[in-house]
Amino acid sequence: MSLVALFVLLFIAIFATVPIGISLGGATILTMDWFTSMDTVVSAQLGITGLDSFTLIAIPYFILAGELMSTGGISRRIVNMAHCFVKNLVGGLAIITTFACTFFAAISGSGPATVSAIGSMMIPEMEKEKYDKAWATAITCCGGIIGVIIPPSIPFVLFGVITGCSIGELFVAGVVPGLLICAVLCLYSFFACKKNSYGVEVTTDRGHMSTWATFKDSFAALMTPLIILGGIYAGIFTPTEAAIVANVWALIAGKFIYKELTWKTLKTALKNTALTTSSCLFTIACATSFGYLLTTLQVPAKFASFMMGLTSNKYLIMLMLLAFLLVIGCFMDNITSMTILTPIFVPIVTGLGYSLTHFGVFMTVALAIGFVTPPYGANLFVASGITGLSVTQISKKILPMIGVLILCLLVITFVPQITMWLPSVAYK
Repeated sequence: MSLVALFVLLFIAIFATVPIGISLGGATILTMDWFTSMDTVVSAQLGITGLDSFTLIAIPYFILAGELMSTGGISRRIVNMAHCFVKNLVGGLAIITTFACTFFAAISGSGPATVSAIGSMMIPEMEKEKYDKAWATAITCCGGIIGVIIPPSIPFVLFGVITGCSIGELFVAGVVPGLLICAVLCLYSFFACKKNSYGVEVTTDRGHMSTWATFKDSFAALMTPLIILGGIYAGIFTPTEAAIVANVWALIAGKFIYKELTWKTLKTALKNTALTTSSCLFTIACATSFGYLLTTLQVPAKFASFMMGLTSNKYLIMLMLLAFLLVIGCFMDNITSMTILTPIFVPIVTGLGYSLTHFGVFMTVALAIGFVTPPYGANLFVASGITGLSVTQISKKILPMIGVLILCLLVITFVPQITMWLPSVAYK
């Protein structure tokens, strides 16, 4: 009865458009008070305990790094560098957008931040080249999901905190899947643009800089992911320390190299970071107490037994888990979903022989697709705010792209070598 009450209260709150953190916290407290003998103060204590982690400090710092890159001119130079590689291809601007999202992903660790930074620059440029505005917005949204797959990744940090899995290994494991998604989206963009005659004639003026001049101008921007990831993989600093180093470098590059970071833009970056961080960490705190209640009610064990009882075929079980994650991603953000579902799914996937690192990657990819699936779709709402298009207009164009992303998810899940090859080399 208590389990039914918990989920009924949760979904009533969600469908009543109550913020997800409050929905989780409220459902947990009311269920504890009405249907269990636990003191409701336990919910608050668990929330504080869930945030009492040195590793979680990385989240606000990576968010701030993304904001500083955007306001300090680094994001724009990354786009300019990407433009040099594909400027003469059909659909070149769409491919540039995907490349730029991939580069920016190695800075921000956030999907919506990637869409905001790259979309605000590239969608107007694609409009000038006669791209359909809704299609251009949709491909930018899809490119944005790479932000949580290419390291550094906020969901990877959270997954590592929950499971004890090495965050450095997760970061390494996310590189090839992220590049795979980038490559597939670029191929899709090429054929879709050729079919619809988007961007056939490239006329966008980017200052007529040579590739070498663009590289020199973008050098400090391109150093950012090298400093962050190189420092982590070389063992110079931890992922949390890397997040702080990223901010120091972003301040130096934005203020003294590119001279575009001002006190006004710094204030805006700090404000946006505070708002995003407070929302994110409050949700994690509430999801922690929610997850504890699920564990107390033995939901992980019961769910694992239920799944194993349906079939003994590991591939069918994994397909059901992936389908479940894709559906959940339509209604919850990936941080909340990961906090709640990871303890439930770990016994199942490890029992099927999957490593925690591989599970962390394909779970992150599955939930990241939720960024572009309505009704929740955080990337859709960010893009809608940038372009003025409705979520419905964007969603109509994004459906084929979601099919492409699901295909990538299946490959990443069922061909573990794609994920585990690089960690096996890096951690010999």
